[in-house]
Amino acid sequence: HKILLSLIWCFYNSSLVWRFYCSKVIGETVTVRCEIQGGEGAQWTYEWRPDKLNTPPTSNEYTISSVTESDGGGYSCRGTRSSSWTEWSDVITLNPTVTLQPSWTQIYSGETVTVRCDIQGAEGAQWTYEWRQNKLNTPPTSSEYRIIRVTESDSGGYSCRGRRSFSWTEWSDITTLKVTAPPKPTVTLQPSWPQIYSVVIYSGETVTVRCEIQGGEGAQWTYEWRRGQSNIGSASNEYRTIRVTESDSGGYRCRGRRDSSWTDWSDVITLTVLSPPKPTVILLSSGTQIYSGVIYSGETVTVRCEIQGGDGAQWTYEWRPDKLNTPPTSSEYTISSATKSDAGEYSCRGTRSSSWTKWSDITTLTVSRKLDIFHPFYLYCAMFHQKQNKILCLSIKTGSVFILVSKVS
Repeated sequence: HKILLSLIWCFYNSSLVWRFYCSKVIGETVTVRCEIQGGEGAQWTYEWRPDKLNTPPTSNEYTISSVTESDGGGYSCRGTRSSSWTEWSDVITLNPTVTLQPSWTQIYSGETVTVRCDIQGAEGAQWTYEWRQNKLNTPPTSSEYRIIRVTESDSGGYSCRGRRSFSWTEWSDITTLKVTAPPKPTVTLQPSWPQIYSVVIYSGETVTVRCEIQGGEGAQWTYEWRRGQSNIGSASNEYRTIRVTESDSGGYRCRGRRDSSWTDWSDVITLTVLSPPKPTVILLSSGTQIYSGVIYSGETVTVRCEIQGGDGAQWTYEWRPDKLNTPPTSSEYTISSATKSDAGEYSCRGTRSSSWTKWSDITTLTVSRKLDIFHPFYLYCAMFHQKQNKILCLSIKTGSVFILVSKVS
């Protein structure tokens, strides 16, 4: 069964009665009634909260002949028949309430606010209202006040009470209005790389510029954007550019508006769009760069792709020759024991998001056979240019022909 708790107002014991959801008027007569829908015809016994209403045998209604402040509070009831109890009804109270419109947790100076006094169940009655703060009492006092372009001086606690005939309700609980200066937005970039690269040959990157207003969550904001001194069209908190070009470079700032109030402009954040850098391939042996590009077979060499100015970004690399492209592709590869098959031309490029760099210049790796210095080899030499002391030699072991320059006079 569904339980409804209602109030019946009786003006000076007259026969004119209204059934209401609840308001309390000091000095008047109020009847609190417990109704059980679908329970008609049954013999019910009732239990009430607060306990002072439970004077056996408990009835489905309780009349307060002359309401006082001690009668304020929440009322609820339940019914029993045989050994079965209904659930407790919802609680009704006997006090007015102050509401703010809009109901945002934070109000900013310059906005419009309506402070309203609601007396539930008092619809149709002719009420006069009294307010705290006192500046609101400008007769005839109304159930609501509209403050246009609020300032911080309008902050404070608001409460109200209602009067009809010669009886007053209690004061409502205090509702606090807090008015502050509008916050200053912040502009952020996504991704937050220090450099954003434009389209040169390959697809360009995508960047999102976002306007964040701390403490303004839950409000319906409209945004205004500027790049330099020019407005850019977006009423959203995000401005997204797909395939950025160098013309998208500049200082971005934003501000927000709700109702008729604007925030300050945010600080400027600068977006720098550059052409993608050109990588460089270097060869390293034991951490030392090999400028000649020559190593001996069996040695260890590291081939590294370096992108100047691309620090902090998550790069993926592509290599030539293709044998190095074993995903996930790395910025460097180590060849533990080099052979002649590792010799050749190496180049690389990098990608992040959807943007590719150019290919690096080619770096050539030469793998030479290492001479065996522990075994003798034989040379056959002949003087062929006496004036320049040049000697032509032939190695029997390797078959190599080379020239020696002698300092012997």
